[in-house]
Amino acid sequence: MTNNARQHIHAWLLLLPAAVLLAAFTHYPAVATIWHSFFSTPKGARAAVWVGLDNYLTLIEDPVFWQVLVNNVWFALGTIPLSIVLAFVMALWVNGKIVGRGFLRMAFFTPTVLPMIAVANIWLFFYTPGYGLLEQFTVGFLGLPSHNWLGSQSTALISLMVVTIWKEAGFFMIFYLAALQAIPPVLAEAAAIEGASRTQYLLRVVIPLLMPTTLFVLVNAVINAFRLVDHIVVMTRGGPDNASALLLYYIYDVGFKFWDSAYAATLTVVLLILLGLAALFQFLVLERRTHYQ
Repeated sequence: MTNNARQHIHAWLLLLPAAVLLAAFTHYPAVATIWHSFFSTPKGARAAVWVGLDNYLTLIEDPVFWQVLVNNVWFALGTIPLSIVLAFVMALWVNGKIVGRGFLRMAFFTPTVLPMIAVANIWLFFYTPGYGLLEQFTVGFLGLPSHNWLGSQSTALISLMVVTIWKEAGFFMIFYLAALQAIPPVLAEAAAIEGASRTQYLLRVVIPLLMPTTLFVLVNAVINAFRLVDHIVVMTRGGPDNASALLLYYIYDVGFKFWDSAYAATLTVVLLILLGLAALFQFLVLERRTHYQ
């Protein structure tokens, strides 16, 4: 056996544990979910039977599915840009030479390390009608009428967006901060010698160099926007009238409350397709604009 063959075998043996775990906990569940979406839900002694595209036809005619899908699109549009912009601004702030920089970094990052259930309960207290902190400000200080933020169809989803932005911005800030610290200081010196202002340096040097980081953050933000369950379970349970229900929560509801595993698998396939299309767009279109030689 040649040295080249030994190196290839050694490399594959090193990759084997990770490949087995990836196949067992990622690829196999995805394929099994697609397969189960073409069967009915087994109930008691009645085994699952092949139903073809019936589950997908049911999905097309399901008004709740379309409502939660629209909710999820609005949720993504409302949380992803704001989380990324806020994270970038916070990173710029704590990257400068300011008093209390370490405290600010800790304060911005603290929401990230809190458990999601704890975060949901904290904000549940903020939004509580009558005596919540938000009510104390809007009613007691501003003199506005009391409002049930989580119980109103017009504000329930927006309230969840605020919680998500508050929790995720500090996490994304860490990546931007690391990327900012990796930019060579000579670039700023060269820009200053050329007479570029701080705004020009930011727009023409810093932001283009941070595009790979932005792509990485964007991928994570898109995934997070479609996998929120914890906050909904604690704060709204999808109400009122599905106004705050998102796609993954609807899958959880169908699968574990109504025990319709086949329809839940069908919904999961749709979610996988949406995330796959988003990933293709990000890596085939946006990635071409993020790397500079």
